[in-house]
Amino acid sequence: MDGKLRPRAGIMGRVLASPTEAPWRPRPSTADPCTQWLDPGASLAMTERATSEVPTGGPEETTSESAKLPTTEPSGEAAASESAWEEQTPVPQEPAPQAPAATKPAPASEDLPSAPLLLAVEDVSDSAVTVSWEPPERLGRLGLQGYVLELCREGASEWVPVNARPMMVTQQTLRNLALGDKFFLRVAAVSSAGAGPPAVLDQPVHIQKSIEAPKIRVPRHLRQTYIRQVGEAVNLQIPFQGNPKPQASWTHNGHALDSQRVSIRTGDQDSILFIRSAQRSDSGCYELTVRLEGLEAKAAIDILVIEKPGPPRSIRLLDVWGCNAALEWTPPQDTGNTDLLGYTVQKADKKTGQWFTVLERYHPTTCTVSDLIVGNSYSFRVFSENLCGLSASAAVTKELAHVQKADIAAKPKGFVERDFSEAPSFTQPLADHTSTPGYSTQLFCSVRASPKPKIIWMKNKMDIQGDPKYRALSEQGVCTLEIRKPSPFDSGVYTCKAVNVLGEASVDCRLEVKASATH
Repeated sequence: MDGKLRPRAGIMGRVLASPTEAPWRPRPSTADPCTQWLDPGASLAMTERATSEVPTGGPEETTSESAKLPTTEPSGEAAASESAWEEQTPVPQEPAPQAPAATKPAPASEDLPSAPLLLAVEDVSDSAVTVSWEPPERLGRLGLQGYVLELCREGASEWVPVNARPMMVTQQTLRNLALGDKFFLRVAAVSSAGAGPPAVLDQPVHIQKSIEAPKIRVPRHLRQTYIRQVGEAVNLQIPFQGNPKPQASWTHNGHALDSQRVSIRTGDQDSILFIRSAQRSDSGCYELTVRLEGLEAKAAIDILVIEKPGPPRSIRLLDVWGCNAALEWTPPQDTGNTDLLGYTVQKADKKTGQWFTVLERYHPTTCTVSDLIVGNSYSFRVFSENLCGLSASAAVTKELAHVQKADIAAKPKGFVERDFSEAPSFTQPLADHTSTPGYSTQLFCSVRASPKPKIIWMKNKMDIQGDPKYRALSEQGVCTLEIRKPSPFDSGVYTCKAVNVLGEASVDCRLEVKASATH
């Protein structure tokens, strides 16, 4: 029989057919509570027994036997390493005969890999566990072929391989576990010379129902003082988390709730506090406590029940002078269970009896009301104000404030009439102008004078008034001369003269009418 052929790995490990190759078996570990150490002969016997215990019945027997073991889900390179193992391990047609254990020399220590490093549990749920490890420091001269993860239930002495073939992964997930299972795990690195010493978990893995720590999620509008008015309903819904369902309880200022006034309904994910008609005595700190198997979470909610304040206790008129009146009052005895926003001061004329607001949200308790009408008598009143609004009534002055007329004699001053007479003066002179024959043109200037001056237009010092070729206009001090369809003959110096009784003034300009060029 060819010594290079190797049969497939059984439940307990891989059977080595070569008489010179030691059988694959776990190495001793001081942290292993379930290891049953065997000599090489016993190891070979156990390997043969394990191989012979592989179920050979029909599909139903095989399925029922494999259902007792947890299923694994390797990460990453599991499929690639398994196919590589099948290529390296051809299946013989007939099982190779085993040589006596005494004739098999133990493999050299440098051929075997060392124990994997940092074996740890990554995650445990109610039906699965995930473990991971790091590669060993020494891989051996023959190279690493993968890792074998084994399981030993608490109270048992036999290690059961989780994966029948070595797999080149450093993390595996065992699924389909039952609640209450408690077992140890170990992993060994495997080379062609055999398995190295295993790394064993220090503590057993316990599969139990997962517990989610309780947590309260207070809504944003309840993270500050929750204000309600007297008579309104209080309905607080506080969500929480926890698995299994936690126990919820409420307290008011550290004491138990009054069940006659407050109703509590707790579901799987929230707790509701309800007060049908809130009173001022319901104000305070309400604390929700959620407990679950020694864990707890707390949330405090401040509730303030308020109502309208009372009026100021008294008001009096201190003094009246000129058009002013000074008032003073005392704060109300009842502020409505909250701070005051200020006072509203109003006045009323005795003749009309209508109230007008003078000051709003005024904080001091003294004020001066001004701009009173002389000869009238006034009453004053003051309201208190908080978040609910103004007080139902006001404090009113008992006496009227009489604004007396002062004995003042008017001494009118003599009126001096101003003389606006002015000689003519031009504020805007005439400007030189160039025009085209056949197109009407205009000359402008502005003059100021009082009384209104007489406007005289001249061309080359000759009066042109009455000539139908020219039209003169004067409006609001603006003087305009329109020349209708001028010709080169109309070129010259034009003068505007303004004359009144106080004097005269004149301005002039040059107008040039260019003849059109002929070709």
